[in-house]
Amino acid sequence: MDEELKQTQSQNEELQQEEEESHESELDEKIKGLEHDLAVSRADFYNYRQRAIKERNETRKRAAEDVIIAILPVLDNLDRALDAAHHGDANNILSGVEMVQRQFISVLEGLGVTAIKSQGEKFDPSLHDASGMESVDDPELDGKVITERLKGYRTSERVLRPSQVTVGKINR
Repeated sequence: MDEELKQTQSQNEELQQEEEESHESELDEKIKGLEHDLAVSRADFYNYRQRAIKERNETRKRAAEDVIIAILPVLDNLDRALDAAHHGDANNILSGVEMVQRQFISVLEGLGVTAIKSQGEKFDPSLHDASGMESVDDPELDGKVITERLKGYRTSERVLRPSQVTVGKINR
């Protein structure tokens, strides 16, 4: 009986060892499968990132082209105004340049760009860039924009260029 017990134990140990080897083999296969899936996922993500960068660059390029297309008629009218300068009088030239300016402002507004109101407004460092101070006697003008040296522009979301202004400072 002892021998039978030893033989049974031996068979059980062999079966257990085979099961462990089989389990290890299954785990190795799962690990290889997961490593493969991870490599595929990494490659997919890399390709997605490259595609997203390319699409973003193409979108920027198209947006720039749209702006250029919107501005080209303004350039055409400037060319006409310069041509008229060689053949016309000063009043016609001034009138033509004013028309081009209005057209340009209209194009900017169509693109969502507006001028920053500065003259007489309280100085706001988020909208104005103070290029100097000017002494004033009127307390109402203290801290307000006295002159606008360069017009500023903004969209609804951000300032594209702050207005360059001179700010009033009361004499004391």
